[in-house]
Amino acid sequence: MPSSRDRSLIILGATGDLAERLLLPGLASLLAAGRATDVQLIGAGGSDWSDDRWRDLLRSTLGESAGDALPGILDRARYVRTDATDADALRALLAAAEHPPLVYLALPPSIALATVEALATVELPEGAVLALEKPFGVDRETAAHLNARLAALLPEDRIFRIDHFLGKSTVANLIGLRAANRVIEAVWSRDGIDRLEIVYDESLALEGRAGYYDTAGALVDMIQSHLLLVLALAAMELPSSLDADDLHGAMMQVLRATRVREGDPVASSRRARYTAGTVEGDAVPDYVAEEGVDPDRATETLAEVALEIATPRWAGVPIVLRSGKALGSPSTHVRARMSPAAHIPRGLAPAGGSPAITIALSPERLSIELDINGAGDPADLDRVSLDADFAAGELTAYGEVLGDVLEGDSAFTVRGDVAEECWRIVEPVLEAWRADRVPLEEYPAGSNGPEHWAPLP
Repeated sequence: MPSSRDRSLIILGATGDLAERLLLPGLASLLAAGRATDVQLIGAGGSDWSDDRWRDLLRSTLGESAGDALPGILDRARYVRTDATDADALRALLAAAEHPPLVYLALPPSIALATVEALATVELPEGAVLALEKPFGVDRETAAHLNARLAALLPEDRIFRIDHFLGKSTVANLIGLRAANRVIEAVWSRDGIDRLEIVYDESLALEGRAGYYDTAGALVDMIQSHLLLVLALAAMELPSSLDADDLHGAMMQVLRATRVREGDPVASSRRARYTAGTVEGDAVPDYVAEEGVDPDRATETLAEVALEIATPRWAGVPIVLRSGKALGSPSTHVRARMSPAAHIPRGLAPAGGSPAITIALSPERLSIELDINGAGDPADLDRVSLDADFAAGELTAYGEVLGDVLEGDSAFTVRGDVAEECWRIVEPVLEAWRADRVPLEEYPAGSNGPEHWAPLP
């Protein structure tokens, strides 16, 4: 497969928010590391842009990161106004590539599917590869349909389904943390852990993303994709290697064993959306008053789902995934609560509750709680935390993923059957919510959710 030094990167959806906010800054981190300096950048979209406007965007997003490579990058850069669903337009776009193309679909799911179907009628250049953004379909059926179309277009090893969470260095380090540290792996099962939580609570509100978010909501936007993939890495059996086949196989094995807790999506899920409030001193309007929101969609901005994994390692352990917007105490972490000690000698006063291992994803930090003799009476045990910061990765999350794709490494992308399995897990919850069997509750922006919510069992 051609290396990044002889690739044409064609970005369909180049004028959109994703390209400017995430994809191109990811490329900038690659350039700062001295990689991808010879990639030809072709922007494509429906907007009536010129080459100069595309180069202005590249100049502002790549900037100093590109260093001496910037003049050459700008000189080779082109913008092509294109209908991404039209085969003839795509054929002309591919002809503009000087090298084997990496076609990057920074497009909504419906347009991405139509683009894949149009590409099926086009003879792709030798060495062409395809990358597309999550969500992969809008349910299990459409994900399977998309995968079938992709399989007819290219071999699986030339298809890269992008979920940038897999590029986060801390997420990837979940494997290394377990594999290289017996103190972690020895307790990383039902024998040592009695509850596992994966949380992505953020203070950000809608931030002008109604066009996508209001059709997705917290469950699809975060839990169905990002958090289930984090769960797969955290809960899988350790693979024999980090090669794509080994890693994806281990992820698929644990996802196939995952389902809604006790098969009851009503008792094991809940949803809410924010009303007007204040977050970090800034006024936030009611979600339904945000520009572009359709109140009739009943879109949730906070979702919680309780799962279980039917494997010897995890049988009986409650697993809770949660994500929400406009929350007062943002936190992103994997938290494993330890099982109670089997026996504490009479005369010792325990600290109360259970210690935990917490892997914070932002900022990236590891905390291991222990109960030890505290100040004063040595029989009184106090809770302490051993903390360590993870070293920052050289690249942004998008830079990590994009660098791998340019080099043809699919290990930290999403295999097709994994994408379908993630939809399978959340489908019962989606069906229960569409049938209004789970009430849509409310919480003030800046709070931590509905006041009466207790932890899911």
